[in-house]
Amino acid sequence: MKMRIEAIQIAEAFNMKKFRAEFRTEVFSGSTSEAFYVFPEHDRFLYLFDYGVVVFANYDAVAKSEFLNFLKPYALNPVFLDLTEEYQIETDAGYPKTMVKNDRVVVPKTDADTLRIVMLNTGQSVALEYYEKLTDELITSSKHYILKLERRGKLNISKKELLKYIGKVLNVKNSIVDNLYILDDPNLVWDNEELNLLNKNLKANFDIIPRFKDLDYRLQIVEDNLTLFTDVLNVRESARLEWIIIILIAFEIVLTLFSH
Repeated sequence: MKMRIEAIQIAEAFNMKKFRAEFRTEVFSGSTSEAFYVFPEHDRFLYLFDYGVVVFANYDAVAKSEFLNFLKPYALNPVFLDLTEEYQIETDAGYPKTMVKNDRVVVPKTDADTLRIVMLNTGQSVALEYYEKLTDELITSSKHYILKLERRGKLNISKKELLKYIGKVLNVKNSIVDNLYILDDPNLVWDNEELNLLNKNLKANFDIIPRFKDLDYRLQIVEDNLTLFTDVLNVRESARLEWIIIILIAFEIVLTLFSH
C-alpha cells in the first residue's frame, strides 16, 4: 500500500495559537510551533508548522483544497510561489526493516509516529527550498550592484535603496535563525532506535544538513557584500559632506569680501 505525502510552503508563518484554538480537532502531538493531526476515519494525516508549511498525507484534491481555504486566515505574509515537495510511504510487510529511497520510504508497517517523521522531513525540505529561493534573489541583487561597481567604478544605489536591501537581508536571516529548530530531532526519536535511524536516513536523503550549511554560507556572502556597499556609500556621503562644507566656507569668504 502506498500513501502520498505532499508538503507546501503557504506563507512565511502561521498563527499557530489561533489556528489550534479554532480548528475543531484534537491535536495528536505537537507544541507551540507545530501540530500533528491524525484522522483515522479517513486514514489521513496532517502536519502544520509555524514557519508556514503544511504537510498532507493521503489527502485527495478536494480535501486538500478545502483545508487550504480554511487555513488562509491564519497565514501571515502568504507566499505566492509554487513550492511543494512530494514523497511516498509504502507499506510492505515483506520488508524486514525500513528502507529509505529517493522517492519513497518502505516500511513493514505504518503508524502515526513513522508518518510524523516522514512528514516532518518532507516539510523541512520544502522550507529550505523557500529560503534557498530567497537567498538566490538576494545574491542576484547584490551581483547586479557589484557589476555596476565594476563597470562604472561607483555604486549606483541610493541610501534609501541600500537600507531597504539591508532590511530585506536581515529579515531573511532573522527568519532562518528563528526557525533553526527545524533541524532539531523530534523528541519521539530519542528513545526509539528505529525512528531515530529513519529520521537520520531521511535527513540524508533530503540533504537537510548540507543544504542548510550552504544556505548559511550564501547568506554570509550577501552580508559581506552589504558591508562593502555600506563602506562605499559612507565614503560617497563623506565626500558629499566635504564638498558642502567647502562650498559653505567659500560662500562665507565671498560674503566677507563683499561686505568689506
